[in-house]
Amino acid sequence: MSSTDNKRFRIGSVQYLNAAPLTRGIESELVLATPAKLAEMLRRDELDAALVSITEVLFNDRYDILDGIGIGSIGEVYSVILAHRKPLEEVKEVFCDTASLTSVNLLKVLLAEKNLFPEFKPLDGYDAAAYKDFVLLIGDPAIDFQRAPHTHEIFDLGAAWTEMTHLPFVYAVWALRRGVDNKSLRRELRESKKIGIETIDYLVETREEYDEDFRRDYFEWNIQYNVGEDAKRGIAKFCELLRKHDLGTVYEPKFVS
Repeated sequence: MSSTDNKRFRIGSVQYLNAAPLTRGIESELVLATPAKLAEMLRRDELDAALVSITEVLFNDRYDILDGIGIGSIGEVYSVILAHRKPLEEVKEVFCDTASLTSVNLLKVLLAEKNLFPEFKPLDGYDAAAYKDFVLLIGDPAIDFQRAPHTHEIFDLGAAWTEMTHLPFVYAVWALRRGVDNKSLRRELRESKKIGIETIDYLVETREEYDEDFRRDYFEWNIQYNVGEDAKRGIAKFCELLRKHDLGTVYEPKFVS
């Protein structure tokens, strides 16, 4: 066994329920943070790999993407939402969960395609969400919001994307530091996902978030963990629309097996 095979890699992930099947068996090794924080750590080379927003790799030409694995949806995702008390056509400002990078840009694209260009502002805290006319939430806080009493309508970004494009959307991918010998790391992440998918029943039965019926629906219906050709077409369409609406310099994603 070579010295590189013995190396301990620094791996970052999110604490959201949707990441659980991708990190089976390596939970004790993980650095847990929000997508935005993980992206900062990757940029400072404090991590060798992290489960980050797809926009982090599209806007920064310094990562490779582990091929075939991600967090996506085909239709309703449930955990990436715009909660709104007024009609979408009246949107002037959106308060955003600062943890996310992808969902903000996805919402900008979806609204721009409707000729809507609101101002985006940071959400002070999740407690303030119920008092905002337009609030963007992701991950477990989005689930919490929908499962609690509220007076908002829900604009599910996954459903809106698939309705508009007829394609899946990929929210997060494993981003790898480019130029690092990480063959064993890639193998470890693939094995972790394989175990997670094979033991999805165990995760459904033993995780403590929400109730068992919800967890099963969420894992098996709302979230997709394979990034195949349709998902890659979804990524390409997202790149096209980011460029169309001048939302940043977009680089072609580089996949590695």
